[in-house]
Amino acid sequence: MDALVVYESMFGNTKLIAEAVAEGLATRMRVEVAEVGSAPAAVGPEFGLLVVGGPTHAFSMSRAATRRSAAQQATAPLISRRDGVREWLATLRTSSAGLLSAAFDTRIAKPRMPGSAARGIAKRLRRLGIRAVAPAQGFHVTGTEGPLLAGEVERARQWGESLAASFPVATL
Repeated sequence: MDALVVYESMFGNTKLIAEAVAEGLATRMRVEVAEVGSAPAAVGPEFGLLVVGGPTHAFSMSRAATRRSAAQQATAPLISRRDGVREWLATLRTSSAGLLSAAFDTRIAKPRMPGSAARGIAKRLRRLGIRAVAPAQGFHVTGTEGPLLAGEVERARQWGESLAASFPVATL
């Protein structure tokens, strides 16, 4: 089984998490990683696992307005410059009835801070008929542009390993 990791990232933090998740998955399966702007419009039967992640903006998945706001705040070029995960999921097609999923996000580490892009992603994946193999997962940044909190990249790699381990047969 192959896995596809699709991510949206403004400042690079979500990209780092996606790459770490892919590294963990790669311990047991083949993995492709795609920035949402270059992600396939259809996920074919070669993939058994779809992992989708994005930054939390205004308590949920980014929208055009929140991406414009991020661009105005950015001190470096943005990673994802076009449509985000929200738009990609709205048009996604799948051809595999057995496709499974997992969702993650990056968010500011503040106690009792509401909102999660990962929960919105997981909900949209469910609506597409793609069953989740794990609860939505959040990874923390220190501020709008980051950086990631210490240990989050390693935690993402371990999460990827645990996702891969939930499949009975490894097919490297």
